[in-house]
Amino acid sequence: MGEVTGIEWTDRTFNPWIGCQEVGTDCDNCYARIMNNIWKWNGGTWGPHAPRKRTAESTWKNPLRWAKEAAETGKSLRVFCASLADVFDNQAPDGARDDLFDLIRKTPELDWQLLTKRPENISKMLPADWNDGYANVWLGVTAGNQEYYDRRWSILRGIPAKARFISYEPALGPLKIAGHWGHYPDWIICGGESGSKARYMEPQWAYDLRDECRRLDVAFFMKQMTKKAPIPDDLLVREFPERRRRLAD
Repeated sequence: MGEVTGIEWTDRTFNPWIGCQEVGTDCDNCYARIMNNIWKWNGGTWGPHAPRKRTAESTWKNPLRWAKEAAETGKSLRVFCASLADVFDNQAPDGARDDLFDLIRKTPELDWQLLTKRPENISKMLPADWNDGYANVWLGVTAGNQEYYDRRWSILRGIPAKARFISYEPALGPLKIAGHWGHYPDWIICGGESGSKARYMEPQWAYDLRDECRRLDVAFFMKQMTKKAPIPDDLLVREFPERRRRLAD
């Protein structure tokens, strides 16, 4: 857990703890809940009364090793945190979030991608020295449809960060990012749902969002189609927030 990942938009995954609960319809087919039911990392339960289990010390040492690797190669690594939890969950294990930000401070060679469905908690849970944001932290929110985007981006846009991004996955309805707020995310990840109960993403939603991102100079990353069907060649755009790090597969 946490080594080279199959998630196309990152290099590594790190989970400071395991456990979460659903907060919207984009959680209905949560892969973390399904995997936890099988592997029982935190006892096999999920939801508001399920334990949030801190991961092993060996797991916590991984980012230090990745940072050393990045320093030796001169290539920054992106770390997604957390794939099996939510960094801004108000039921996080005692001290674990403070320890996470301490680890982030110790690993400036890594670009930490903190993704949440709880943007209302971010400001009150950031460390005291956050100021204009850590140079190695990107903040993101999941928004599977227009309602979630409007609600969650309206909060995230006001929080300082090196980069702010939207994970439009699973895509549950069409999405337009232009609005009355006056500025836009730095990055959009677009992806259809996977799994046996996957809800269908209309390909046109992805095409329309890609075109809008081009007009607004927002980096666009096409992750996957519904049930991981092949991505059409003309939709396979994979960009990152910093233009010098754009990647075209």
